[in-house]
Amino acid sequence: MALLVSSSRRDRTPARRRAAVRRTAGRSLIHLLLLVGGLLWLFPFLWTLGSSFKSADGFFSRGLNPFPDGVHLSNYSGAWKGASFGTYFVNTVLVAGGSVVLTLLATSMAGYVLARTDFPGRKACIGLISVTLFLPHGYTIIPVFDIVRGLHLLNTLWAVIIVQSSSSLVFATFLFMGYFSTMDREIEDAAKVDGAGFHQTFWRVMLPLSGPMLATVGLFTCISAWNSFFVPLVFTLSKPELRTLPVGMYSFVGQNSTDWTFLCAGSVISLVPIVAVFLLLQRYFVNGLAGAVKG
Repeated sequence: MALLVSSSRRDRTPARRRAAVRRTAGRSLIHLLLLVGGLLWLFPFLWTLGSSFKSADGFFSRGLNPFPDGVHLSNYSGAWKGASFGTYFVNTVLVAGGSVVLTLLATSMAGYVLARTDFPGRKACIGLISVTLFLPHGYTIIPVFDIVRGLHLLNTLWAVIIVQSSSSLVFATFLFMGYFSTMDREIEDAAKVDGAGFHQTFWRVMLPLSGPMLATVGLFTCISAWNSFFVPLVFTLSKPELRTLPVGMYSFVGQNSTDWTFLCAGSVISLVPIVAVFLLLQRYFVNGLAGAVKG
């Protein structure tokens, strides 16, 4: 009997080894495919970064080769000074910062009310808000333009901030609603025992506890406002000095020629701040998304 058991174990050992080898080979193949896919995804950025250091002749002679023919830092200084990138950078910071503040204030309050109160028509309100997610921005730009013009805000940064922040209100509201739904009711009950009202509970207790979601929505809004092209173009069309970085980069595109090295340098300048913001907030970003999905 012992011999039979020992023999069966020896027979299973090679099979287990073959299965382990197949699993290892499968994981290695998946990792290789993911690595190749990641490199393909990063290649445009790497090419842009390398091309920002190329000379004008090297840009065309080296083609898709991301490695520059030399380090030409003058591309960055030329992009910054020659295209008024300093002014565009300040405008972009103001638009992104203002959009983040307005979005966080409006969506955090709306999300808290939808998550914690059961007022009449709540489900209908949520359904109506959900419908607006599927409305293309191109269909609403004309009435929005008329409203902004009627408020005498056209060709101002305020117009860009208000319109840009409104574009992410619905999605951010649902994120906050999901996050507040995961919080324990005991927190609010404890605040009520201490004499806090509805508004005091929100501002002094619930909002400070929603730090991960504040960072998540703030990061989403900042990225959207920083990279926005259509809204700043439409609402500052007759005032070039109010352009943001994405619109300002069109200064390098002429009717008959394009300064590609300056354009690449300007692209890198516009990308570095938003990448830095993401690296600083990525931990809160992941926690906020996890809490919203769980809710």
